[in-house]
Amino acid sequence: MSLLGFDLTAPGTPYKEFVLIFSWVVYTFEQYLSIRQYYKLKEPNPPKALQDIQEVRENFKKTQAYGLDKAKYGFVSALFGQIQSTIIIVWDILPFLWDLSGKWLEQVGYGTDYEIIQSLIFTVNMTLMSYLLSLPLSLYYTFVIEERHGFNKMTLGLFFMDLLKGFLIAGVIGLPILALVLQIIRWTGDNFYFYVWIFMIIFNLVLLTIYPTLIQPLFNKVEPLEKGDLRERIEELASRIGFPLKKLYVIDGSKRSNHSNAYFYGFFKNKRIVLYDTLIDQADTGEILAIVGHELGHWYLNHTVKVLVVSQIHNLFLFYVFSQFIHNSELYSSFGFTSRPTLIGFLLFQFIYSPIENIFSFLMNIKSRQHEFEADAYSKKLGYGAQLRSGLIKIQLKNLGNLNNDKWFSAYHFSHPPLPERLSALEKID
Repeated sequence: MSLLGFDLTAPGTPYKEFVLIFSWVVYTFEQYLSIRQYYKLKEPNPPKALQDIQEVRENFKKTQAYGLDKAKYGFVSALFGQIQSTIIIVWDILPFLWDLSGKWLEQVGYGTDYEIIQSLIFTVNMTLMSYLLSLPLSLYYTFVIEERHGFNKMTLGLFFMDLLKGFLIAGVIGLPILALVLQIIRWTGDNFYFYVWIFMIIFNLVLLTIYPTLIQPLFNKVEPLEKGDLRERIEELASRIGFPLKKLYVIDGSKRSNHSNAYFYGFFKNKRIVLYDTLIDQADTGEILAIVGHELGHWYLNHTVKVLVVSQIHNLFLFYVFSQFIHNSELYSSFGFTSRPTLIGFLLFQFIYSPIENIFSFLMNIKSRQHEFEADAYSKKLGYGAQLRSGLIKIQLKNLGNLNNDKWFSAYHFSHPPLPERLSALEKID
């Protein structure tokens, strides 16, 4: 099996060295892009296309300060993450945690042949380690950077309660699913990739169905949008284009942050639209309709379905390639393992698969930006061109979004086009 021209199943392949070298190459490249973005953010004026807009001139310094603070945080966070992953690999932390999980299993009367149970214990240990290591930076970002710029509405109690809920939900849902996947691999042998793929499709569809109604309410209050002009006009818009709107909700995003959003979800004839209360506060009715029109454009143009199909094809390819590595003893021994647990094999495989994953993410960002342009065009064709333009500007400024963006940085990282590009594209639509 070759990867970007290298035969990674050949005897004597230095897997650990490959992963370390590639991770540092990617880190160096991404930091180069971040440095370009940092200097772009320091430019004293907004882009020429925005300089004639009074609101932009009034808020430019605020957006610049927020962008620079996030960029500085990004440098520290990226370096911390890179050093952390390097230490984990070089010091064989993963084999240590695996062996520790096995010892705990033996202490309660189980032998080391209970691989699935050991895998679950290992996953809990890894998750706890990840939570603890990321906690200081997460606290700083929320209670220093977001607080400084007027976005954070969380208390420490709410922050840790969210953390605890997330950990428990991940355990209640994730651990049984992991156990089932490992069992499916045992049952189905070398052709497991197809069966695991089918199972994950079903699981993801179920999760998309239950998340808004069962999981999200554990974190936010979700209520029907009250009767009034906004509700009536959104329902009229949905009816006009044949969108099967069943429910229209508002979510209390302001409980945690002043950032705003809107989205739709649901399958077939059972669609729901969700508006953040912050969006209702920040935009007028016409602008909200334009933003909803943009979201409905994603539905009308089948963007969600297209992304789902491409993602599932990618997942099938991922599982198939993993099936070519699962029995490769040199992959395990290269990272310090003396046995070949399936979960560990997939974790190590993800390390060496990362070049393909990076390329796939880059291509998906390109496609996502194209979808955003198309959804903007759809909203304008609905008659909301002026409202969408003013709404995009207003939301960008209310969220202190970056106005100056380096073209390489945005091309690599952004799933949405920068504001000047979106406004320019809108003007060219007849």
